[in-house]
Amino acid sequence: MAESHGEAAHGSAGGTTAHTEAEGGFPPFRPESFPSQIVSLLFAFVVLYVIVSRLALPKVGGVIDARQKAIDTDLAAAQRLKDESEAAIKAYESELSTARASAQAIGAETREKLAAASEAERKALEQSLAAKLAEAEKSIAATRASAMSNVRGIAADAASAIVAQLTGKAPAAKALDAAVDASLKGTA
Repeated sequence: MAESHGEAAHGSAGGTTAHTEAEGGFPPFRPESFPSQIVSLLFAFVVLYVIVSRLALPKVGGVIDARQKAIDTDLAAAQRLKDESEAAIKAYESELSTARASAQAIGAETREKLAAASEAERKALEQSLAAKLAEAEKSIAATRASAMSNVRGIAADAASAIVAQLTGKAPAAKALDAAVDASLKGTA
């Protein structure tokens, strides 16, 4: 049985070789089979084209359209947010310039009020000092007059004591008064 199996295998292998050699080679490469192969190829191409165009391309086109719609939606949202942010920036800058102008106006008004208050206080202080100065000058003049009247008496007493001590006798009152008056006037 082993022999028959080996012979059958060998014989069939030899028969296949003989069969292909007798017919002229590998069937797809034989020129008489080209028209049937072309028809088969065209049929397979048409079936594949129909499957791709009816099933695959619509799905791919749907995915591309959905993606394009998502991109367009995202771009529109981004543009809207950009417009909103630009409007917010403009509003912020407007408020900021208004606040700056208001702060400058308040600063100028405060400076004017402080300058007016300072000027009024300075004038009041000058008037107060002028009044105190006039009062002090009156007091000095009164003190000077008082001192000058006392100086005459002191000078007369001192001159009388000096003359009495130098000469041994008291001077005459009229001569003493005339000498003291001349000395106080700066003519002596």
